[in-house]
Parts: sequence; C-alpha cells; structure tokens
Amino acid sequence: MLPTKRRMFNHSRFYFRIRCSLWLLYGGVLKVRTKKLSTKGIALMGILMGLQLIFTRFLAIETPIVRVSFTFIATVIMAMIFGPLLTGVCSTLSDFIGIMLFPKTAPYFPGFSLSAFITGIIYGVFFYKKEMSLKRVIIANLIVNIVVDICMNTLWLYMIMGPAAIAQFPVRLIKICILFPIRVAIMFALGNQGLLKQQVIRFQQ
Repeated sequence: MLPTKRRMFNHSRFYFRIRCSLWLLYGGVLKVRTKKLSTKGIALMGILMGLQLIFTRFLAIETPIVRVSFTFIATVIMAMIFGPLLTGVCSTLSDFIGIMLFPKTAPYFPGFSLSAFITGIIYGVFFYKKEMSLKRVIIANLIVNIVVDICMNTLWLYMIMGPAAIAQFPVRLIKICILFPIRVAIMFALGNQGLLKQQVIRFQQ
C-alpha cells in the first residue's frame, strides 16, 4: 500500500502545481493584455469563450471511450483575433468555468486545462495575423494532434484511469486520424471565409 499512497501524494502535488501555474499565468497575461482591449474586444472574447463552453459541454458527441467536440471552431476564431497568449488563457478559463458550472461524473483535472492552454497557444502562433493556407492549417493540426491529443491527453488519462487508458489508446488514435481531415477542411474553409476575414482584419486595425 505504501507505493500507492506515495503515487497519490505525488499526483496531488502535481495537480496543485499545474493549477497554481495556470492561474498565475492567467492573471499576469490577462492583466497586461486586457489593457490593450476595447470594450468591444472584451465582449467578443466573452462570446467566443461562451461558444467554447457550448461546443464542449452541450454539442460534443460522447461515448464511454471517445469524445468528439467542435470546440476548435471557436478556438481558431479566437486565435485569429486575439493571438496565442489570450487564446491560451481564455481557453483555460473556459475549460475551468465549464467543469465548475456543468460538472459531469469525472472531477476537475487541471491537466486538461493545460491541454486547452497549449492548444490555444499553438493555434494562435499559426493563425494570428497570418494567412490561413492549407499547409499552415495541416501543420498546426498535426502539432496539436501529436503534442496535445496523443502525448498530453494520453498522460492525463493514464494518471486518471491507469492501464485502462493504454487499452483505449488505439481507439482514440483511430478517432484522431478520422477527424484530422475534417478539422483541416473546416478550419481552412473558416479561415478563408470572406466575411470572417474582413471582420478579423477590421478588428485588428
């Protein structure tokens, strides 16, 4: 029983460190960035965070093994407008608010908030004030799939579920491969939609 207790204690410290780091980062970045945002920008940020929450909590397709969500649509729009840091921070906050307001069977796990933050950072780096070329969209999604979906989320699931997470990994990998071209197509079409591009450029001026 001693190794089990030690592992639980280490997990508790790990959760605490991630949570503190995320909230310190959130406070520092948001304090600096919101000074540069207009009231319109803050309102738009709130709307996009609300869309993230809706896509994640209400419009996701869930099974006992896999979960399909279109949260990336709101995240990409946010990345195009606000850049990597604010997108990462707001995605983290949206994930936290969602689990607090609409809790499900699993308790809050800060690792997935970190995944949301890294996803927002990656999309912001690739899409903020840049042309949404097909090559750029493919590379961004490859990085998110490998770094976040395959590596980070698998680690979080293993910490929560143990060896069962490894048994589920092939199914998750198939899901990632199937959804990859769908996500690329949606992002490419969204990023090159004329009206949205005009609004993004106008907002950034």
